[in-house]
Amino acid sequence: MVYNRILLKLSGESLMGEQKYGIDQQRLEDYAVQIADIVKMGVQVAIVIGGGNIFRGLSGTSKGFDRVLGDQMGMLATVINSLALNSALQAVGIASRVLTAIRMEPVGEFYSKQKAIASLKAGEVVILSGGTGNPFFTTDTGSSLRAIEVEADIMLKGTRVDGIYTADPEKDPTAQKFEEISYDEIYNRNLKVMDLTATTMCRENNMPIYVFDMDTPGNLKKVLMGEKIGTLVKK
Repeated sequence: MVYNRILLKLSGESLMGEQKYGIDQQRLEDYAVQIADIVKMGVQVAIVIGGGNIFRGLSGTSKGFDRVLGDQMGMLATVINSLALNSALQAVGIASRVLTAIRMEPVGEFYSKQKAIASLKAGEVVILSGGTGNPFFTTDTGSSLRAIEVEADIMLKGTRVDGIYTADPEKDPTAQKFEEISYDEIYNRNLKVMDLTATTMCRENNMPIYVFDMDTPGNLKKVLMGEKIGTLVKK
């Protein structure tokens, strides 16, 4: 096994599955089974999930929402997704808990680094919701922050694409995939892997990122077993 403690970043959009909005129950169950597989291997798992399947703050701003209020709505969307994933994990027999960046007991417990690490060491999956708790920060930045705080070995970014390419492979059939790339090369090539704040945080704290296709069942376990199915970002 390559990593003992991971931060898994999941896309809210991926939770939609084949739907145009909301949560696809089959996709949710697929994720829960994949996560359960690695927990049973002894991996400590923290998770951050986006909210784009329900509400995206930036798109709300373009429609006339105040940016701060739009981002707060986006944070609440991540809490809804986190509760859904928490329920799905418990349904497959995995102990898990939701910690929130904003106080909202009894929906979830208020986040602290100490509480998160204690839960991870106890074998629980910790779902970290509400982003950073502040507007103007994406869930990618929230993931980077939490990965560093809980002292994860790596941040795994589960997407619908199987890694980082020279261009968007869904638009450019000639795009070439990287097996490994540096943070600086991401900057220089202006690749849209994560927002600049998130990438900078990982670079400055030497937090490696692994981008892979989470929507193919079994891929998460392959990453943990060391199979090179995605793209590694490091210094």
